[in-house]
Amino acid sequence: MLQTAEQYLYQFDKETPIAISTDKLNVFYDDQHAMIDASLAFKQNTITALIGPSGSGKSTYLRSLNRMNDDVATVTGQINFQDININQPAVDVYEVRRQIGMVFQRPNPFAKSIYDNITFALKRRGITDKQTLDEIVETSLKQAAIWDQVKDQLNKSALALSGGQAQRICIARALAVKPEILLLDEPASALDPISTAQLEETLKGLKKQYTIIIVTHNMQQAARLSDYTVFFDQGRVVEYNQTRKVFTRPKMDRTNDYVSGNFG
Repeated sequence: MLQTAEQYLYQFDKETPIAISTDKLNVFYDDQHAMIDASLAFKQNTITALIGPSGSGKSTYLRSLNRMNDDVATVTGQINFQDININQPAVDVYEVRRQIGMVFQRPNPFAKSIYDNITFALKRRGITDKQTLDEIVETSLKQAAIWDQVKDQLNKSALALSGGQAQRICIARALAVKPEILLLDEPASALDPISTAQLEETLKGLKKQYTIIIVTHNMQQAARLSDYTVFFDQGRVVEYNQTRKVFTRPKMDRTNDYVSGNFG
């Protein structure tokens, strides 16, 4: 038997700061009901992994958190962030995406210099003071653990970087606008093992300042990296718990089958 939405939403004690939550979130792609009554709460300054088979709804859920599904799907239910339901037409979507940043599956740096990649959104917001921009560039690149590698190449095209470096530039770009939450959709799927390990270490350091939610198809990565894990299947949340419990003592047979490789 699946846990109720309320059990998911309130599974943390009342004193635990919640960064973002959803209440009965549903997503429809035309007549396809891709996400069904997803009610989850994410604790501040933690890493939560979203796992599940292809088509289970994990990326659909993640993209809903900063309204990335607006143009391709119908999303109902509440997305609660800073005491506001941000799943409302009157909410400024661009402000939502500033505070809830996203990094995609494949590194997608702009065809600009490393410096301009980091400052692009800042300049569009009217920040033009060079000292301010320089400080944000350095801080963001340090947070993404790539400053030492690129500090003497800031005018170099970001397209010339390796995959792992480019992905960390994309993280730095997201951090430059000072978000509260960082969403990552399989950010290591195109990376080699060394770059993946470096990315994971970067994310572990970032959770001191940010709440991180990551979709991953890699069970070992979820186990290594995350504090909490959500297992999705067929558009539903099946289980949500501390990562060590999901991987060693899952409550649901379906979860056990998936994490043990007996899923089919």
